[in-house]
Amino acid sequence: MTAPRLRDGAPVEDSDDLDVEEALALVREAKDDGTGPARDPRPAEPHRHAPAERHRATPWPQAREIAARAARATRATRPAATSSAPRRTPVPVPLGDALGLVLAAPLDALSDLPSFDTSAMDGWAVAGPGPWTVREEGVLAGHAQPAPLTDGEAVRIATGARVPADTTAVLRTEHGRTDTQGRLHATREMVHGQDIRPRGQECRSGDQLLPVGTQITPAVLGLAAAAGYDTVTVVPRPRAEVLVLGDELLTEGLPREGLIRDALGPMLPPWLRALGAEVVAVRRIRDDAKALHKAITASTADLVVTTGGTAAGPHDHVHPTLERLGAELLVDGVKVRPGHPMLLARTRDDQHLVGLPGNPLAAVSGLITLAEPLLRTLAARPAPEPYTLPLTEPVHGHPYDTRLVPVVLRGDRAVPLHYNGPAMLRGIAAADALAVVPPGGVRQGAETELLDLPWTTAGIGVCFT
Repeated sequence: MTAPRLRDGAPVEDSDDLDVEEALALVREAKDDGTGPARDPRPAEPHRHAPAERHRATPWPQAREIAARAARATRATRPAATSSAPRRTPVPVPLGDALGLVLAAPLDALSDLPSFDTSAMDGWAVAGPGPWTVREEGVLAGHAQPAPLTDGEAVRIATGARVPADTTAVLRTEHGRTDTQGRLHATREMVHGQDIRPRGQECRSGDQLLPVGTQITPAVLGLAAAAGYDTVTVVPRPRAEVLVLGDELLTEGLPREGLIRDALGPMLPPWLRALGAEVVAVRRIRDDAKALHKAITASTADLVVTTGGTAAGPHDHVHPTLERLGAELLVDGVKVRPGHPMLLARTRDDQHLVGLPGNPLAAVSGLITLAEPLLRTLAARPAPEPYTLPLTEPVHGHPYDTRLVPVVLRGDRAVPLHYNGPAMLRGIAAADALAVVPPGGVRQGAETELLDLPWTTAGIGVCFT
């Protein structure tokens, strides 16, 4: 590898350089049994790191599409899917647990809203033309139906209180005055029905308030509660299990004696939760093929996420284990930097495995590329609308792979961050988004696609607990 270049005093990883795991992945021989991804028929471009076999990797946009489709797809031995809807069974959940989930049944009005005529303001309910004689006792919210009014009569009323029968309008407190004899006068013109919310103004019983597929926001929870719901029927959260692989990982203290701190164990579970998953377990597995096989076969999660071991080193057991399981390899390497040796496999009809590279930023790339679209589809959540912003400086690109570069958003521009090598987290820790840099790079000021990190917009899907 060449030494990192310097830019503004900060080291920048040369995009042509590969870490050891990526290099091993490029030389791993692809099987020609027809089950793996199709090889690119074009001759490999000459490159000092690029053997011809490297072009069998899946292009980055296609890999994301495959991951999104994988959640809906069935094996060839099963009947074809008749709908794009998830095959997962909807469940009822309490309103307090529904934030960020997706409605699996329409939200229909259980009653009229409002269910009775109510006052929209504090003031007086009045009947007929003024001036009015004011009753002694007022009308408060939450009380039973008050006695009807007669012409020339008024009663003090609070916002949200039931309006007495035969009320003409509600006169706001600031628009009325009383004379020395205690009679009420309007200080400005009043119209019939003013400041009264009539029964059924928002909806009638049986009206559809929200359709299937609506993502549940705080406002949706408020509407459901107002409509009388205690639970809502939703697509359940995908269940994810994380398997952290490696003999060299420490869970506490400083790196020492060839051992390094595990960054992915603390990072992946909250990141997966932010993507909408329920993380059911985090397990640490030594570099042992039998232990890995046992952990995968025992998992009941919708998604198993492994870290490291996706290349072709002597202790890289993910590919052999998937082969032993008879898994269907959907993506085996992606044309993206960092993170080339990521993979996606269907281990069972109702379970997938995303194999992430062991380097931290490469693992983030794998999450964004493969785990995010798969989890989003399992949860029936809509894909985010793509958007672009100009970059404040040029970003060099890989000759034929996409690059994902951490950026921070400043107004209507994106600022590329340094420390963006496969093993680095310093850049992504300060980032708002990832810039999708196409092969060849982008010039300063060029509009570039951005992928928001899940917590950047304080989205409803963010849940770190």
